[in-house]
Amino acid sequence: MSETVFAYAERAWQGDLDGGSFGGSHGGEVWDVANGVGWYPAFGNSITFEAGDDLVMFDTGSPDGAAELFRAVRAWTPNPLSTAFYSHGHIDHVFGMEPFDDEAAALGRPRPIVVAHEAVAERFARYALTRGYNGVINRRQFQAPSLEWPKIYRLPDVTYHETMTITRGDLAFRLFHVKGETDDATIAYIPQRKVLCMGDMFLWVTPNCGNPQKVQRYPAEWAYALRRIAGIGAEIMLPSHGAPVFGADRITTALLETAEWLESLVEQTLQLLNEGARLDEIIHAVRPPAHLADRPYLQARYDEPEFVVRNLWRQYGGWYDGNPANLKPAPDLVVAEAIAELAGGPQTLADAALRALADGDLRLASHLAEMAALADPSDEGIHRVRADVYGARAKAERSLMAQGVFTWAAAESQSIIDGRDPETRSPFRR
Repeated sequence: MSETVFAYAERAWQGDLDGGSFGGSHGGEVWDVANGVGWYPAFGNSITFEAGDDLVMFDTGSPDGAAELFRAVRAWTPNPLSTAFYSHGHIDHVFGMEPFDDEAAALGRPRPIVVAHEAVAERFARYALTRGYNGVINRRQFQAPSLEWPKIYRLPDVTYHETMTITRGDLAFRLFHVKGETDDATIAYIPQRKVLCMGDMFLWVTPNCGNPQKVQRYPAEWAYALRRIAGIGAEIMLPSHGAPVFGADRITTALLETAEWLESLVEQTLQLLNEGARLDEIIHAVRPPAHLADRPYLQARYDEPEFVVRNLWRQYGGWYDGNPANLKPAPDLVVAEAIAELAGGPQTLADAALRALADGDLRLASHLAEMAALADPSDEGIHRVRADVYGARAKAERSLMAQGVFTWAAAESQSIIDGRDPETRSPFRR
């Protein structure tokens, strides 16, 4: 790109980039951000260090980006990769090792050492158990119909429990285990360069702490970790998604305000939970702090507050939502058929869904369209209504997660209209 990394980071801080360019790709090269420190921006960023005669990396990118990452890093330095750190076990951070391993083998050098928190290996084992599910939910979340979840993972060679310091050349890499988006996260601080490697603990969007299709996330622990690290003395913060942040004051502000945003949701949710409120009341009552609404790094473009509240309920209150009818519910199909009969038939529900859609009540329209389709799963006209409702919902949403679910639902009904079965198992398959 023609602009410098510093100009790019300034545009992100001023809010001129969409979500700090979270999840973007910016030219396929390693950008110098400090003496011997490089930043490779991609869907999942990688950070490179010249440590004496060694190359050290923090995060290694996605499966489909490994070759390009290797090419870019080799254009930046010929130093042999001695050590790589995984910030956590998500696949957009751990799949760039193969070209470096192959290079070491071809040159007769020792294979690079991968360092990660001890829970990363447990994550990889769980991924093997739920490979099909992870494939489905990520195809849905990212609208990637050809996505196949990986079978084989590059395991860490060295793991740690709470803290660890590894020295390479003249650089000390201080590792801290934290919880937030995952339970296996690592933050690294390199005091000689005053560089803070945040992984996914800072994202340039609201914290990814409520993903409706993924396992437990940790909002309170995330906030604690941000406050703990805010005073460490960093002058450059390099997240694994989005632009760098330069300047100690900006780093402190971003971390503390993100912590405050999370703490507010935690405190409101726990207050209502402790008062005995149902989940339904809580998710419609809790709101993030209004005075932080304009922050470019706290925009709900990926996850969103309502999902964080649900995740907090799951963490502290279990899966029962407080509605006795939902403790041992009738199947959705049975409820839909009963409601349709009371209403005068599935088409009546579909018509009501269209009226709600026209009135702008997209939440109610979704309930009505879903029940209509369940009550008559082969009716193409009803599926046209369902596709219209969820298509409108997808267009109205800001967060990628909500967009993904609603777009998938619209496509599911479109497949019925087109005479095809949905791509995955659903109540509408013939």
